[in-house]
Amino acid sequence: MKKVAILGSTGSIGTQAVDIIERNPDRFTVTALAAHSNVSLICDQAGRLKPRIAALYDERAARELRRLLPPEVAVLSGQAGITAAAAESGADICLTAMVGAAGLAPTLAAIDAGIDIALANKETLVCAGSLVTDRARKNGVRIIPVDSEHSALFQSLVGHNPAHVKRLVITASGGPFWKKPIEELAGVTPEQAVRHPRWTMGKKISIDSATLMNKALEVIEASRLFDVPQERISVLIHPESIVHSMVEYIDGSVIAQLATTDMRVPIAYALAYPERIECPAEPLDLGKIGGLTFFEPNEDRFRALVLARRALDVGGTMPAVMSAANEQAVALFLEGKIGFLSIVKLVDEVMGRHVTTAVPSLSEIIQADRWARQETNIIGEDI
Repeated sequence: MKKVAILGSTGSIGTQAVDIIERNPDRFTVTALAAHSNVSLICDQAGRLKPRIAALYDERAARELRRLLPPEVAVLSGQAGITAAAAESGADICLTAMVGAAGLAPTLAAIDAGIDIALANKETLVCAGSLVTDRARKNGVRIIPVDSEHSALFQSLVGHNPAHVKRLVITASGGPFWKKPIEELAGVTPEQAVRHPRWTMGKKISIDSATLMNKALEVIEASRLFDVPQERISVLIHPESIVHSMVEYIDGSVIAQLATTDMRVPIAYALAYPERIECPAEPLDLGKIGGLTFFEPNEDRFRALVLARRALDVGGTMPAVMSAANEQAVALFLEGKIGFLSIVKLVDEVMGRHVTTAVPSLSEIIQADRWARQETNIIGEDI
């Protein structure tokens, strides 16, 4: 019986993790649930899963939750409450699925407590890669990725000598505009940009998919997680989204992980690792799909990929600045304050103004994140 703490239990990843856990009551028990402010959903989850700790970041929501749950459930609040849910519930593995930099401190706390991490928070490794991986090694903690691309790389690397890896290949759907003439992109509206051709996602990740910033962040994450330099990481546009990523070895072999597009597959793999369990995802039928296609992305068109490689080359606080500036630029675009093509341009300008701290502490990373958001707003007013 594996004990699980879920950070971000009311979001998409968290609710799908709850589904996997409830389908396998003989394998998993939940010791902690944490979320931002969704009282009704976390209350329902706690009633079914019986955790020791339930935490909400929002103080007012936590007070309401405290009135609804029985006294045997410790209801915590704020950043300290989320961190305690990660590190003090007695979990064997902590699923970190909170959005943005808010998930960083709780993840580090869980690592320091010797708890394995099922990582679904890009910012943790993008913003604080070496800090996180160094602590994980020191504490004997495994970091098992939940993002479908990094899960695919992880699965394709298991059992192989890292010295034999030639290249990591991350696949991308391409988003809604990868074939659209670049001169037409200036007039793209937020409504058009969030309309992904294959699935419905949150607004921020949909915009990142359209700019390929999501792949840029994934290149940084893959480099940090698998200790592979950026020049040995490639991106391919794969519109069918069946091959989730590939590893090329020095003998010419390429090993890939294929599955239907269902996040429960990598979630189940991460929670059960090193075992595999049955998953309710639709089975993959390649005969029905008929064909798989791949295309090289044009980096003049998708400048986010160039920024990611620069951020990795510079290192230090630069990846955190890139991530935070992008998050703020996307918010400005959604508010109608900047155009679609200005998103990556704005990130580029903020990165150009940043004075990097080479070996940052957690507080310096958080400070760089705040600076980047403020700088993005300032520059955005003039675009």
